[in-house]
Amino acid sequence: MDVAYKMAIENGVDSLTARKVAEAADCSTQPIYLEFKNMNDLRQQVLAMIQDKLQSKVFEESFTGDPLIDLELSYIHFAAKHPQLFRAMYVEGKFGSANISDFSMEIGLKKLEESYPENGFSDEKKRNIVTGSWIIATGIGALVATGMIEINQEQMVEILTAQVNDFILNDRFSESQEESTFEEKEKRSISDMLG
Repeated sequence: MDVAYKMAIENGVDSLTARKVAEAADCSTQPIYLEFKNMNDLRQQVLAMIQDKLQSKVFEESFTGDPLIDLELSYIHFAAKHPQLFRAMYVEGKFGSANISDFSMEIGLKKLEESYPENGFSDEKKRNIVTGSWIIATGIGALVATGMIEINQEQMVEILTAQVNDFILNDRFSESQEESTFEEKEKRSISDMLG
């Protein structure tokens, strides 16, 4: 498990093949298949280790004193430090999109409650605020991880704070807003341009 965990952190989840893990552990593949049902079982256990470390260490860092903003900054720093793992988990969904989504939403809701303890927000609004935060942090994280933008922490805090405040004030994603999909809006926009 320790070898597979280190491999996933350093080289991404694609590095976790029985042969490569056995090579790194200096053993045959037999112990791997004795310990785990299959490689998917090993990957899921590695994911559980990663989630535990993320939750107990990475996502508990304090930068500003605002738990939700600190979570977003931690997420961006994680993307910059471990771009392959970030991409495998949060972009390509190689550890299972539902699993990562549930894990991330749970942490986000906890941090939102810590930031706004007596908020009176509905469950829908809470989820919408966390979703908005996650979208913005993922965008910044992906751009920073690929070196496409240079942005300092103060600028990140300004963007993240503005986004949270916007979602609190404007009920973004609420069911009461117009239920038009992105594709429908895009078709109308292209149709208007072609006239």
